[in-house]
Amino acid sequence: MSDKKLAGLWIDTQKAVVVKNHDAQNAFKFFLCSPVKAIIQHGNSSENAGNNAEQTNKVKFFKEVEHLLTNSEEVLITGPGTIQEELKKHLHDTAQFKDLKITLETSQQMSDEQVLETVKTHFNA
Repeated sequence: MSDKKLAGLWIDTQKAVVVKNHDAQNAFKFFLCSPVKAIIQHGNSSENAGNNAEQTNKVKFFKEVEHLLTNSEEVLITGPGTIQEELKKHLHDTAQFKDLKITLETSQQMSDEQVLETVKTHFNA
């Protein structure tokens, strides 16, 4: 297995399931991190306030995911819709992740175990 620090995640607008093979210092076998849940805003006084709250919450969500990806050298991002592209852009707009190698895939809902297997397969682990 590679000694590279690798990570992968399945993400939609409500949660992200992150799998990685490293903690702060060491590369081990792949393991699941606690899922990151997005804050869903309900009931706003105006459409503009709703959009602002949604954008703020999305940035918070991405920041939590970003924290789990710290020190990763390569990342696989998969999920439905366009949220993976949004996360990739967010990461590449962040100085710490601007040179991160990111692979995007599209997939439907997956269990945590399926995410783990998909990431392991992608990195031949």
